[in-house]
Amino acid sequence: MATALSEEELDNEDYYSLLNVRREASCEELKAAYRRLCMLYHPDKHRDPELKSQAERLFNLVHQAYEVLSDPQTRAIYDIYGKRGLEMEGWEVVERRRTPAEIREEFERLQREREERRLQQRTNPKGTISVGIDATDLFDRYEEEYEDVSGSGFPQIEINKMHISQSIEAPLTASDTAILSGSLSTQNGNGGGSINFALRRVTSAKGWGELEFGAGDLQGPLFGLKLFRNLTPRCFVTTHCALQFSSRGIRPGLTTVLARNLDKNTVGYLQWRWGVQSAMNTSIVRDTKTSHFTVALQLGIPHSFALISYQHKFQDDDQTRVKGSLKAGFFGTVVEYGAERKISRHSVLGAAVSIGVPQGVSLKIKELEKQRESTATDILQKKQEAEAAVRLMQESVRRIIEAEESRMGLIIVNAWYGKFVNDKSKKSEKVKVIDVTVPLQCLVKDSKLILTEASKAGLPGFYDPCVGEEKNLKVLYQFRGVLHQVMALDSEALRIPKQSHRIDTDG
Repeated sequence: MATALSEEELDNEDYYSLLNVRREASCEELKAAYRRLCMLYHPDKHRDPELKSQAERLFNLVHQAYEVLSDPQTRAIYDIYGKRGLEMEGWEVVERRRTPAEIREEFERLQREREERRLQQRTNPKGTISVGIDATDLFDRYEEEYEDVSGSGFPQIEINKMHISQSIEAPLTASDTAILSGSLSTQNGNGGGSINFALRRVTSAKGWGELEFGAGDLQGPLFGLKLFRNLTPRCFVTTHCALQFSSRGIRPGLTTVLARNLDKNTVGYLQWRWGVQSAMNTSIVRDTKTSHFTVALQLGIPHSFALISYQHKFQDDDQTRVKGSLKAGFFGTVVEYGAERKISRHSVLGAAVSIGVPQGVSLKIKELEKQRESTATDILQKKQEAEAAVRLMQESVRRIIEAEESRMGLIIVNAWYGKFVNDKSKKSEKVKVIDVTVPLQCLVKDSKLILTEASKAGLPGFYDPCVGEEKNLKVLYQFRGVLHQVMALDSEALRIPKQSHRIDTDG
């Protein structure tokens, strides 16, 4: 079998950690771990529709991991390339790259990619560059009037506007994030720029608040407050209050959005905006795996319009999309169509043609749009998945505890995973530690708990609360009525109970 890559995996999911087996695990060990998790996550054991759905997802993930690792050929590819290697055309790729030199080269490349991902997760950079090209002369020329002018045989196409924006995010704690953004714009010879700084705090699982400060050369200082709140599982509201300072005085503004999930893929919005451009807007947005559809109606000063747009998403590696829209209002009518395509891991190139009456024809090019997942968003998603797994474990854990108590066996009293801070001046950093008591108890079998030499973040019911930082697992457990305690490194193998973990009550 090919040499394993330790922690340097290409994908977020580690099949070995998921099954809690060694990378050198035998077929019998794989089968035993697979059967144990299948019994835990089997959908037929859950009547609640939500729990059943979560169980189906985890059951399928465990089944996929076992299918890959139980086959020697697919396991060899996974050990070298991760899940991405399994999608390559032709299994002969392993035969071509099994020399030590080639494996070492692949390992070094994975290390570079991992460091790049860590940097991206910490800053979440986003940027856009868009260019507007006026192509009216291609369709509406004064050929008779200017036919004697030199060079009049070629239509005049010019860049009439350009916009550049960039933003970065810096997580301060698990609930606080700082956001810095800036933009530059120019249109028809006039331009300007702005810079904004915002502090966002997640107050609970249902809401967050954000303070915004901004300034620009065309507008004065800006102070704003944005609030988000989930009213029900299917309904949420967002409110944005702002004070814009300018030479004409202070301009207050208020925007409120009420949204409701109409079904799994459709959201309806009601928006009310008061201030410089007061308006009321209602829209319906439907987003699926293959399409994105929007219909909107706005009544306001100075713009009132109706909009309908459709975007088709091709299921290819380049994430190609084609789109078209029709917008009609007091300003006239605009028809726009275009396409965009992924040109690298984090970049998209798009172009759109806009035909308007009376605006004319223009070409818009959106270049190098970088969209990377933030650490906070990724942690939230993994947290939700871990919480779903813990809910599915409750019944099994209850039975395990009853069996262990009857034989004075192994009971996990408390277990914590993450970054531990001993310095009392840094108590706020303790939010990076999560409770993993239930997931660990679920792994107890015959009064033993065995964790393999791999990151614990991949275990069922776990997630990484502090991406890119050193983590530990701290366990307080009871065995034969006596308390024990152990602290293990994230990737360290752990086997309990052990006599050395016993707490000396005499001291």
